[in-house]
Amino acid sequence: MFSRDWWLDAAVGPQGWDVVVVKKGNAIIASMPYVRRTRYTMRVVTQPALTPILGPWLHELEGKPATRLSTENELMQLLIDQLPPFDHFSQTWHSTRRNWQPFYWNGFEQTTYYTYILPDLSDSEKLWAGLDSKVRRNIMKADKEHRLQVRHDLPLDVLLKLNRKTFKRQGLLPPYTDEFVRRLDAACLERNRRKLLVAVDPHGVPLSGEYLVWDDECAYNLISGTNPTFRHTGANSFCLWEMIRQAASVTHQYNFCGSMIRSVESYLRGFGGEHVPYSRISKTPSPLLSLRQGFLSHIGAK
Repeated sequence: MFSRDWWLDAAVGPQGWDVVVVKKGNAIIASMPYVRRTRYTMRVVTQPALTPILGPWLHELEGKPATRLSTENELMQLLIDQLPPFDHFSQTWHSTRRNWQPFYWNGFEQTTYYTYILPDLSDSEKLWAGLDSKVRRNIMKADKEHRLQVRHDLPLDVLLKLNRKTFKRQGLLPPYTDEFVRRLDAACLERNRRKLLVAVDPHGVPLSGEYLVWDDECAYNLISGTNPTFRHTGANSFCLWEMIRQAASVTHQYNFCGSMIRSVESYLRGFGGEHVPYSRISKTPSPLLSLRQGFLSHIGAK
């Protein structure tokens, strides 16, 4: 869904993104959308905030393995040849896109990241059994001891406030504005592609929230937030478990959009997903920009 025109229009506007394509006749057989920005006179090709996956898409290939790989390499090279000039390139790819060799041959670099994916949401009992015992205890504590409930009808601003509290606890600011989130939310609402869940206490006080988007194959956890004062209630695990159950009603898989931060990774691991690698592909031809590592980490969040 993150390569769809409507998503990119909402994220950066119709003029803020472009796409390179390879056609066979009138049919598109390969494509790679990208966002082009200018930062301090530097030309950056990247992807928007809250867009965990971009990168190349290739039409399903046929033939023997060697033939498919040869065609894949050829299509990727044709995509690379059409990219605009840039001083820095950075995109994260779908976990199923494992071949980046043509990019390596063109001077790009690869970094492996990890997420957790629940590959089959059809059996809720199996999902519950797959939870770590600590996670199950937290969910039951939130339900029985603290009598929390999950609401589906609260406005987006409630989640945004919880999200800011989470970043504040970490001494950080969100790498996106509220207005940016509202644009994405409006586009998802129009297409019935999002769910917003908030765990509240018996007095209706919001404790934790989750924001889910999905396509026909997979759901993605984009935004989370918890009031740190109430972390002891298990509200975050309670809300996330309900989000997984809701995802099962609309799609087949659940991607936690996992973090490389140790504390976050250990928390997400407890929900029983498969540990799945995915690639960040980058290239920085500009010698000046290569030296500005702080700049590189900054532009990726804008």
